Amino acid sequence: MAALWGTLHMAAVASFPAAVGIAVQAVVDHSGRRLAMAGALMLVLGVLTALGDTMLHRTAVTNWITAAARVQLLLARKTVELGSVLTRRVAAGEVVAVSTGDVEKIGWFVEALARFTSAFVATIGIAVALVVYQPALGGMVAAGIPVLAFAVLPLLPRATRRADEQREKAGRATTLASDTVAGLRVLRGIGGEELFLTRYRGASQEVRTAAVRSARMWSLISAVQVVLPGLLLVGVAWYGARLALAGRVSVGELVTVYGTVVFLMFPLRGFEEIAMAYSFSRPSAKRAARILSLERGVPEEVASGEGSAPGGDLYDPVTGLLAPAGLLTAVVCGDPDAAGLLADRLGGHSPGRDAADPSVLLGDTALDALPLAEARAAVLVQDKDPVLLSGTLRELLEVPSSGAVTPEAALAAAQCGDVLDALAQASVDDSGDPMRTRITERGRSLSGGQRQRLALARSLVTDPEVLVLDEPTSAVDSHTEARIALGLKELRTERTTVVFTSSPLLLDRADQVVFVTDGSVNSVGTHHELLHGDLGYRAVVTRETEHELQRAEESA
Repeated sequence: MAALWGTLHMAAVASFPAAVGIAVQAVVDHSGRRLAMAGALMLVLGVLTALGDTMLHRTAVTNWITAAARVQLLLARKTVELGSVLTRRVAAGEVVAVSTGDVEKIGWFVEALARFTSAFVATIGIAVALVVYQPALGGMVAAGIPVLAFAVLPLLPRATRRADEQREKAGRATTLASDTVAGLRVLRGIGGEELFLTRYRGASQEVRTAAVRSARMWSLISAVQVVLPGLLLVGVAWYGARLALAGRVSVGELVTVYGTVVFLMFPLRGFEEIAMAYSFSRPSAKRAARILSLERGVPEEVASGEGSAPGGDLYDPVTGLLAPAGLLTAVVCGDPDAAGLLADRLGGHSPGRDAADPSVLLGDTALDALPLAEARAAVLVQDKDPVLLSGTLRELLEVPSSGAVTPEAALAAAQCGDVLDALAQASVDDSGDPMRTRITERGRSLSGGQRQRLALARSLVTDPEVLVLDEPTSAVDSHTEARIALGLKELRTERTTVVFTSSPLLLDRADQVVFVTDGSVNSVGTHHELLHGDLGYRAVVTRETEHELQRAEESA
């Protein structure tokens, strides 16, 4: 639709020189009737020009916004599909760059494509019309148009390479800035602000240098697009004047051809714009395609059966971790960073150490063989830093669930009594109902322990077949932690629960404890059995080194 409106606009503007030529010739011939007809034609062309230009702008911008919005929607869906795994495979700064600046570049190309189509049609139409209208001058113009259109082609590869280089450096600078903002508190704590400033200053200077080099090439292309049409215009004026003096063309025909050549500079700009839009949007499209091509492990296949919900023991073939159905299993990892990766793997959100590693099994069903919705409903993973979205507490707890666990029971198990009291006091109305109190974005109005307990209550409300919790009590005091351990054990009776923790209070309540080191299960037992029988486990839980423990045993 945009191309059609653009073609109408171009055709109306291109016809103006013909109307002016008729008017000039009418004055030369002293014909008032033809002069009036030329004026009426100009009026009609003016209306068509305004209509075409207005509708072209509306439809082209709609295409731009629609294309950008659809790419953002696809990126949002991919983010939901991959979860926290996305930022492990792609830098957070690159994800931000794709979802903001890159989608605009892609939308720009879609918008410019319609303008280029109308410019191309108008240029071909004008060339044919001029050859028919005035063969002598029209042939000269028709021969010059291909030269004008393709003169910049030898310059485009270099301009594209420089644009790619600029975008690549800008992406690295954005990633550096994003990562630094995320770790700003740590940087300030170790006095690393100046180090960051030096690194970012260097990165930004590289971006500036690349942008200047790219701009030089595009300015050269713009100069070619101005100089060559100007030379054609001079040639047409000189040759047309000689033909007019020789009586081979009329003054009106000369004015028409001259005005049409002047107009040609306008659609030829569309050729430059599409080249720029393509050069700048191609790297953006590649980055977007790279993110959209990511998969959550093995390609999804609908599991066999008649839609029965999967169930049974949760087993990871890579590490050998087995969480029996209906029991509370605590997992202690020798490497704290490995806990988050293993938690994601248990939820089917990330592959193992190798992309070919087998999937986690729930009963006899591989999680990667389940449709995404079923896998998410069967296993819920709460990571170490859960996010609270803005809204009321009631909205926070309105999540897909089995309905077996009420919000009140979940809040009680997570020991949120003091949180409810604080929210009731902060309520903006007179009801004093904490469920109606609004929680700010990411729960910034709450303390770390309050946020963590509300997030735990939200996870308990869902009542999944398997609940995986990564350090759910790291921000609460020991008394509250002990009560949470008891509430979690009671509420999740006959439900499979896996807790990644090194807290003795939680470990003591677990039905079994699994100690994982170097990517595999090292020992399994109760907390007290492992505490007395495994020095490595005892070192992790008590924060003592194995050497200190050995010395203590020898001295005893």
